[in-house]
Amino acid sequence: MSLLSVTGVSKRFGGLQAVRDLSLTVDQGEVLGLIGPNGAGKTTAFNLLSGFLRPDAGNIRFDGRSIIGWRPHAICQVGLARTFQIVRPFPRLSVLGNVEVGALARHDDVAKAREQARAVITQVGLGAKADRPALGLTLAERKRLELARALATEPRLLLLDEVMAGLNATETAAIVELIKRINASGTSILLIEHNMRAVMSLSHRIVVLSFGEKIAEGSPAMIANDPTVIQAYLGDAHVDAPHG
Repeated sequence: MSLLSVTGVSKRFGGLQAVRDLSLTVDQGEVLGLIGPNGAGKTTAFNLLSGFLRPDAGNIRFDGRSIIGWRPHAICQVGLARTFQIVRPFPRLSVLGNVEVGALARHDDVAKAREQARAVITQVGLGAKADRPALGLTLAERKRLELARALATEPRLLLLDEVMAGLNATETAAIVELIKRINASGTSILLIEHNMRAVMSLSHRIVVLSFGEKIAEGSPAMIANDPTVIQAYLGDAHVDAPHG
């Protein structure tokens, strides 16, 4: 049984069909890439999966249970967490304080939440900044903090919304290795990302959206060589990306 199963999910905003009849699965331990041009419906799909939006049609099952109509905090508590494309930490709180907020979703005991937060901060490479205000972090560090806040909820499935956007090549490579370690520790991942080199490196499978519809699904090598995907999204840029 898949950890996440999305069946025939649709969402319309007025005259705009943002997502149309989307079906996909994420298995335990898998990294699934979700790609497509801007406006393809990727972030809307994340908002539907994490409870920030309710679909007009279709079903979303996590660990065998339908989560349609569940509030975001309830979805988070059963093990499905997400990051946000625009990173907005609590600027006056310390790095530790920001991550404690996530940990408190799982632990009522403040001491246990703090212990969990410190462990996650170390895991993402921010241990030396734990007691500093989030206000002073670089973009790359804020991305790691956003990842830490989600990880502190102890997710079984982590939705990553463009965690590499705006980073340079060195910073991106470091985040890719961090995501690989998170996945190797047993966390499944659903990844929205425009950096094709990163997507091809991380994903076991890739789903491609265009104008709210799934137009392709398969291994990174299959997607990189799919004429429909190349025409709709990849263009010639995919030639430089590793396809293994």
